[in-house]
Amino acid sequence: MDALKNSRNQLLAVAFLCILSIVLALYLQIYEMELPCPLCVLQRYAFIAIAFFCVAAVCLKRIRLFALLGAIASFVGAYLAGYQLWVIAHPSIQCGRDALEEAVNRFFLADLAPVLFKAESLCSDVPQPFMVLNPPQWALVWFVVFAVVLIRLALKKGA
Repeated sequence: MDALKNSRNQLLAVAFLCILSIVLALYLQIYEMELPCPLCVLQRYAFIAIAFFCVAAVCLKRIRLFALLGAIASFVGAYLAGYQLWVIAHPSIQCGRDALEEAVNRFFLADLAPVLFKAESLCSDVPQPFMVLNPPQWALVWFVVFAVVLIRLALKKGA
């Protein structure tokens, strides 16, 4: 029973940190004027998906299944953050217009909650550092941490 409670606490901690990441992104966007690029918006979707899967795991008591789905979302988020860091390191690949922006902004959630899901800058724009790292670097770190925690929970016996 303690192992199950420990798993639930870890899942809720991951969900809380994902939500905190979204809140921090909104703070940087609204108060620091760091407008999100398409890859930033896609990373927000990944954080939300991870939080959703973690809460679903606790509520539905299907820890292994939803931890695995959360780990997959973490890998997708890590890929997106890594790709954004690559684009920032190679700004010459962009021609002043981000082709991904139109696709991201056409998704219905961009109209429903534009402050959260509307891309308004280029992926090659270099974001300002926040506590040593810039936002995509922080996102990559957290996606990797979440992937490790969630894979461990998915592979845990009796979960």
